[in-house]
Amino acid sequence: MKCSESRGRTRWARFAGILGLALVGVALLLTGLSQGALAASFAVSGGSFKISADKLVGEGFVQYGDVDQGSGQAHAVAVGAFRKATLDNFCQSVFLPKVPMVGDVTLVLLSGGPGGMESTDIIIGIASLTGDLRLTDTQIGIDAAQLTKGPEAAKGRPGAFGLQAAGATIGQLRQTAWSTNAQTLRLKNLALSLRSGKNECF
Repeated sequence: MKCSESRGRTRWARFAGILGLALVGVALLLTGLSQGALAASFAVSGGSFKISADKLVGEGFVQYGDVDQGSGQAHAVAVGAFRKATLDNFCQSVFLPKVPMVGDVTLVLLSGGPGGMESTDIIIGIASLTGDLRLTDTQIGIDAAQLTKGPEAAKGRPGAFGLQAAGATIGQLRQTAWSTNAQTLRLKNLALSLRSGKNECF
C-alpha cells in the first residue's frame, strides 16, 4: 500500500513539476507579448480558433486564397494580411474538448480597451469572417503573386485571384482562423483564463 501511495505521489509530483514549467513558459511568453518584445506564430493542432474585436484598423491589406497547413492538416483558407493592424477590445479563444480529468475547457486571451492588440506584418489563415468592412485605395482581381501593399511574405500563387488596399477597417469583427503569424504582436492589459465548458469569444 505504501509503495502504491509513493508511486501515486511521485506521478502527481512529476505532473505538478511539468505543469509548473509549462506555466512559467506561458508567463514568459505573455510577458514578452505584452511588452511587444516577440514575434508570434499561433496554430492549434487539428483545430481552429476564434478572434473578435469591436474594431480593426489596418494598413497595407491584402487577401488571396491558399491552403493552410499550420494546424497540422490542410485547409482551404482566405489569407488576410496587414502591414500594421490595431484591434479594439481584442479576444482570442481556443476550445479544448475532452481534456483528461476536467472535460471541455476554453482558453481565452483578452486585451481590452482601444488598441488592445497591435501587430505588424500579420498573416492570418481565415476560415470565416463577418463584420462591417471598409477599404480605401482598393485593387480587386490583381494577380495574387503580384501583391505589393501587404507584408512582403504575403503573396499568393501566380494566376490566383488577389485583392489589396491601402487601408481597411472592420467593425464588429468575428473571425474563425486556422493560423496566425506576425512579425510583432503586442497585447495590452492582457488577461488569460481557462473557462470550463465551451465559452468562446463569440
